[in-house]
Amino acid sequence: MPTALGQAYWVNHLLQDKSWGRILSYACAWINTFGWWTLSASQLAFMNSFACSMKTLFDNEFVATGWMQFLVYLGFTALLTGVNAVACRRDSFLPFFNNFVGVGFVALFLVFVLAMLISVGIKEDLEFQPPSFVFGAWINNNGWPDGVTWFIGLVQAAYGLTAFDAAVHMVEEVPNPRKTIPRVLWLAVLLGATTGFIFMVACLFSIQSLDDVLSPTTGLPFMDLVAKSVGLEGGAVLLSLFIFNGLSQGVSVLTTGSRMTWGFARDGGLPYSTYFSHVDPVWRVPLRALVLQGVLIGLVGVLYTFADTVLTAILSVSTIALTISYALPIVALLVAGRDKLPPGGTFKLGKFGPFANYVSLVYCAITTVFFFFPGSPDPAPEDMNYAIAVFGIVLVVAVVFWFVRGRVEFLQIDGAMDRAIVARRVEGEAASVGSNGAGAVAGGGSVGGTMSKSGKN
Repeated sequence: MPTALGQAYWVNHLLQDKSWGRILSYACAWINTFGWWTLSASQLAFMNSFACSMKTLFDNEFVATGWMQFLVYLGFTALLTGVNAVACRRDSFLPFFNNFVGVGFVALFLVFVLAMLISVGIKEDLEFQPPSFVFGAWINNNGWPDGVTWFIGLVQAAYGLTAFDAAVHMVEEVPNPRKTIPRVLWLAVLLGATTGFIFMVACLFSIQSLDDVLSPTTGLPFMDLVAKSVGLEGGAVLLSLFIFNGLSQGVSVLTTGSRMTWGFARDGGLPYSTYFSHVDPVWRVPLRALVLQGVLIGLVGVLYTFADTVLTAILSVSTIALTISYALPIVALLVAGRDKLPPGGTFKLGKFGPFANYVSLVYCAITTVFFFFPGSPDPAPEDMNYAIAVFGIVLVVAVVFWFVRGRVEFLQIDGAMDRAIVARRVEGEAASVGSNGAGAVAGGGSVGGTMSKSGKN
């Protein structure tokens, strides 16, 4: 069972006898933290695009300027940061809120699918696309060869299934984490892939004009698709509920990102770690880490003022960063050997494990390269994919801080090693207890107490 540091803890744990293990753990923590910052930014950017395009849905001449989108983006950032700061004073809020949002999301999924299919089925002027189009057509209009286009197109699917490590970073606040967290991880991927496939098929069958989808008046194909199939008024209502649910999901995304930021600072990985690892005793959250995250997310919005591909860049860089953070523990596991895994785990792949590890690394390596590509060859400056520039800046900052403070402080400051020892002890206790799960429950309380203790410092 890890700490809130997540993947970086696993890397350090598996490579603790290697001289370069702590450096790789540090790199993983930086990339993972950065991935959650940009993922939070991408969620806000998505909802920002939908909110600004609602006006265009009714007025096709309206175009949201860069500064207008930037201001709306900042407003959403402040709102979601504020909700995280205020609402977590009650322990019952986050579980209730997340369940409410989850139920709402499932309901919206069903309503959207049924609304599109029923509307197309009953309206005389609408018709379904044939199965040959949905399952067999291939259209490439971006200028890249088909193979490159296919790999670049994976970014949307990868983005939709990423961030399943959210549960890992909440491990210190989850009961029975040894059993609960693995279940959450595989269920997130399974349910996400299943519902995503169903939703995509429903959308493809409901397309009326491919030109409208490829060149939507709102700039968002999904909005035009819903408006054309369901109708303008009905579509606007559904899209408004979609925006509300998306912003509500953003609360949880920022929650996880702030815990990752706090955990990284607590273990000496960020500049001014002592300051940002503080847990406010009144608000009962890592308020400074939360505000730091909000400021950094807000700065990402500056891209709106000079680029038209902000959403693509943020989406790409968040997916790339999180994908790399998933690959590094796999690398550490292959180097250390599977015998280094703690005994008594509740989710085992057996002999299939090494095969899954190697396939995962090949996938991560290939997609990471192609996700840096722009949407078309020879792009203009405003059409560039600036993901590589943003990612490069973060790597430079991480390297500089490693030599300035990180090599001395990361996982070396007071409490960091103690938490690692406690986590390993919990693993041993859980393994010795066996199937009754008592050790895992005790483990959740043991490490989970670190947040409340930090607030007293």
